[in-house]
Amino acid sequence: MTTQWITNVRLEKGFIYENGRIAGTSTEICHLKMEGGKITEITQSAPGSDENQFDAKHQLLLPSFRDMHIHIDKTYYGGPWKACTPITKGIFTRLEEEKELLPKLLPTAQERAEKMIELYLKNGHTHIRTHCNVDPVIGLKNLEATVNALKKYEDVLTYEIVAFPQHGLLRSDSVQLIRDAMKNGATLVGGVDPATVDRNIEKSLNTIFEIAVEHKKGVDIHLHDPNTLGAFTFERMADYTREAGLIGKTTISHGIALGDLHGETLIEMAAILKEHEIDVTTTIPINRPTIPVLALDGYGIQVSVGHDSITDHWSPFGTGNTIQKLGTLAERFRLIDEYSLSSALKFATGGITPLDKDGERVWPKVGDDATMILVDATCSAEAIARRATVESLFFKGKKVESKLTEMDPMNA
Repeated sequence: MTTQWITNVRLEKGFIYENGRIAGTSTEICHLKMEGGKITEITQSAPGSDENQFDAKHQLLLPSFRDMHIHIDKTYYGGPWKACTPITKGIFTRLEEEKELLPKLLPTAQERAEKMIELYLKNGHTHIRTHCNVDPVIGLKNLEATVNALKKYEDVLTYEIVAFPQHGLLRSDSVQLIRDAMKNGATLVGGVDPATVDRNIEKSLNTIFEIAVEHKKGVDIHLHDPNTLGAFTFERMADYTREAGLIGKTTISHGIALGDLHGETLIEMAAILKEHEIDVTTTIPINRPTIPVLALDGYGIQVSVGHDSITDHWSPFGTGNTIQKLGTLAERFRLIDEYSLSSALKFATGGITPLDKDGERVWPKVGDDATMILVDATCSAEAIARRATVESLFFKGKKVESKLTEMDPMNA
């Protein structure tokens, strides 16, 4: 069994209090021993000179990131710059555009997906949930490219693939294609706006959950519909989750209507989501009402961030940098104090933070997976507020190196 040490690494130790409030974070310099992909020792005693060592040079150790909503199968990333065309018919502008665009992108789909994966690794991610178009325009070809790309990186990350009927499960008659996708590498059943796109909430949701039960998989549905229409769809989604026996295996992506709910209405909806263990992913949009991330978290709803797209026909923006995304979240919700900033980390790590609310170290511990990042910061709060750079990534004790030749960060 290979032994690897990370020496001179900065770990968060506890909170510093002034006048009864958290005013800072104390840290200490330690050495971590890794064996078999696990952390087997955390010590302040330096290892022997003959040990296999990586010097962290006092950089801060944090949990690695999880992007829980991205589309790596359709992107301009890795190719020449191209801005978006104007939207004239809402989401349907893009759906019509894809009929011509996706076949044109297909020859380079796997290559571009791999470059996006490399970008994610560079930015400290070890888990990706990607949605992948499955529709009559492209069939299962995008799925094939996505599976092939991700398989190349199974030694440095984990992943999930959502079979995504972008053009509408019912609207584009993609039911059988989604069933086929679940037999060819997809791990979750997707959907999009059962009301606006499919025009039949009950039949759309019933079919999505029927396919999920058939294949013993979970569900992740794009829900953009606002206000009461979106809220009603959430409620019916919860009903189907319970009836299908998929409690804890269902995700609402975007959930735009959550940004329109307030007071008792929001509290009641949060109770429904919590009861059915439905989690939510969000991009922290700034061009529309942002869902109440902190309130949902306070009600016990798991919320995760994702980038959705990186320079594609839907948006010319996106960096794949989740520390930047957390910084946007912090600014959006005015998280300016030490504790609020540091606790925001959990929205990108599956709930893991180095310190708990009482300032006790809960990560890393002996026995944890040696999956983590080193950043140029003195604490989590600083890393988020100052958009710290990810310097190194480790996956189960292995330092992750690029599998592609050096390229421009956006390859414009």
